[in-house]
Amino acid sequence: MSARPGSEDPLARHSLAPAELRELLAAERAGGPFLAFRDGDGTLGVFALQDRASATVGRRPDMDLALGWDAEVSGLHAELTSLSGEWTVVDDGLSTNGTFVNERRVAGRVRLRDGDRVRVGRTVLAFRAERAALVQETVAAADMPKVAVTDTQRRVLLALCRPLAGGGEAMPATNQEIAEEVFLSVDAVKMHLRALFGRFGLEDLPQNRKRATLAARALQSGVISARELEASA
Repeated sequence: MSARPGSEDPLARHSLAPAELRELLAAERAGGPFLAFRDGDGTLGVFALQDRASATVGRRPDMDLALGWDAEVSGLHAELTSLSGEWTVVDDGLSTNGTFVNERRVAGRVRLRDGDRVRVGRTVLAFRAERAALVQETVAAADMPKVAVTDTQRRVLLALCRPLAGGGEAMPATNQEIAEEVFLSVDAVKMHLRALFGRFGLEDLPQNRKRATLAARALQSGVISARELEASA
């Protein structure tokens, strides 16, 4: 049975397509806090909280974040408020079905931390804090363990992911580009990539999807961070 519309964790393992990853990287580069979610069609959405003092969440179309596809969301379901730069979610009886942070029901006001999952109705909202508050991590699912890699493999991954820092329709680096950056032969790069495909469980993917998926997983898992890509660009 497939998941109900909107119920998937927007940053869950295996969920991000390369274009979605680029969208999230662009949101991170903007530096402000945001929410990521999937709508009733499964499309990734990003709701920026930058320059807002508050935001209403609900099913009504006049809400700041309108979740009209989710019948379990109240017309006015919850409110997000910023207090001295710290975001909180408030549900003091506004909703019928409750608001949950990391599956704990909100009673009043709950402070949000980077990576928290806010569930309203069936819809999961992944919270990303303001860039200044972030630790060395990326758009990783809470349940995704960090994959252990060697120093050389990590340099190969960094070179592979580097073009994604530019946003747009950029694709991961070619073997030749990686080889030139990390001072290895193309054959050595291929060897390390094969090992990385194994470490990230991608051996069975079609060949034309392996590189983009590896880059996405490296960023999702936190092995490579968006901030690190920018710093070394």
